[in-house]
Amino acid sequence: MADTDAFEIDALWAEFHNVVNMTSHELGAWLRTSSAGEETEEPPDKSGSEQGRGVLAILRKRQMDLTDGDIRLMREVVDTIRDERAQGPREEVPEPTWRYRLMSVGHDPLRAPPPE
Repeated sequence: MADTDAFEIDALWAEFHNVVNMTSHELGAWLRTSSAGEETEEPPDKSGSEQGRGVLAILRKRQMDLTDGDIRLMREVVDTIRDERAQGPREEVPEPTWRYRLMSVGHDPLRAPPPE
């Protein structure tokens, strides 16, 4: 966190928690559900994508415990959610796929959109 000052971290923390509108419990359950196969289920610590597990870990942290990797991931997730929301569902990414993609990083688009 040496390259990021406290003001930037505060702003990023607030923006991240604004766009990630699922709780850690909801995201953890979604990651386990989305990773489950017909006959098998991933262990909880292996469920979902690496990015989704990273978001889940951040949701369970205090701001003062963030690492440089957490800060990079938070920026990436905020950008991803903002970009996907702006594009919306489209022919190559239909609504269910679009929604599930966003939910995998902690944002359920069926809830109120984050303010711009």
